[in-house]
Amino acid sequence: MIRLSATLILALAAAAPACTAAETANVQAETAHAAAPQAAATMALMSRVADWQMAHPSKHPTTDWTSGALYSGFTHFALASSDTKYLAHLRQLGEQEKWQLAKNKRFFADDQCIAQTWIDLNRLDKRPEQMTDTLAVMNDFIVRTTATGDMKHEKKQQLQRWTWCDALFMAPPVLAKLFADTKEPKWEESLLREYKQTTDYLFDKDENLFFRDHSYFNKKEANGTKVFWSRGNGWVFAGLANILRELPADAKSRPYFEDLFKKMAKRLAELQQTDGSWHASLLDPASFPVPETSGTGFFTYGFAYGIKAGLLNDKTYSPVVAKGWARLVSCVDSDGKLGFVQPIGQDPKHVTADMTENYGVGAFLLAGTEIRELQLKGTPIATPAAPAQVKSHVSARVVAERFDDFSFENDLIAGRFYSQR
Repeated sequence: MIRLSATLILALAAAAPACTAAETANVQAETAHAAAPQAAATMALMSRVADWQMAHPSKHPTTDWTSGALYSGFTHFALASSDTKYLAHLRQLGEQEKWQLAKNKRFFADDQCIAQTWIDLNRLDKRPEQMTDTLAVMNDFIVRTTATGDMKHEKKQQLQRWTWCDALFMAPPVLAKLFADTKEPKWEESLLREYKQTTDYLFDKDENLFFRDHSYFNKKEANGTKVFWSRGNGWVFAGLANILRELPADAKSRPYFEDLFKKMAKRLAELQQTDGSWHASLLDPASFPVPETSGTGFFTYGFAYGIKAGLLNDKTYSPVVAKGWARLVSCVDSDGKLGFVQPIGQDPKHVTADMTENYGVGAFLLAGTEIRELQLKGTPIATPAAPAQVKSHVSARVVAERFDDFSFENDLIAGRFYSQR
């Protein structure tokens, strides 16, 4: 065995060519992977889910809110992946849409959501055309006098306001990103002003949860509790994470958003079910007993981000993330399809394993990407193997030797029909 002296080692190191920043970063990344093998499993699973979604494109337009939510998560994942096909897919979509926002209701928060992805790609590419329409639409938003008046979610002109809790995922992160990139106060001022008005109206201070809109103030679940929709609150919690990841540490608005985020986190952790999920109704899970993955995905993402950012206590909330992630993984089939996603709606509904939607995949990818970063830092969060897809097989035959009876058997049952002879 050859032993090298410390002096010789230093001499060899000095003679070797210096590593570039990129090479150093790659070495660090590989070291991190070796230290946290679960991170590789998480990336592999997310790739399978993303590939399934790409192979089964949604029927929804690229620029509507469903796709905006998908691509919020897809972009987060693509930036972490070493496979360039994911960013290429996003760039192709941008070119296809000419980097525009939705054309029908440009004042509407839902139709502004896709701007989150256009901004993220512009940060990489620095192409002015990627921002032209986003800046036009959002500048129009902040100069309109929409900061006063009725907040009821019922008239067309009121949909220009954030009168429903879903809106807090769609538009506010766009303003936060613009503020982060430009440092222009107008973006932060508009963000805080409009967000406060929605929160003052829809946030229940007793439960630290959001009503979906004003029409739910007096509605009750079957067990007599208030109606707090899982995905609705997931929109808010994930949206807060997206805002906080953009706001500078010294931003005037940051304490407000941090305080709201922590209040929701405490309450949501209390409402997590023993199976790791949050059911469609947060306060009446028994009436909706099946796990629901879009709300669970958004919540798990928010908690994971909060831990990574130092906003939430690791020991308290890591178990919440671990259980939520394990439940999400169990809802992915062997092909990469994410099930148990509640269809488009505005209140709790029942779900089945076959139900999927692109925004549920967006939530999953947001959660998985943050969890991978925690795993790389040594947080003990496992990524269990996704269950194998169950495929049903049926066999049947005529039992000629038994008076032409007919018998059959599948994975779940067996039976026999008796002839008339």
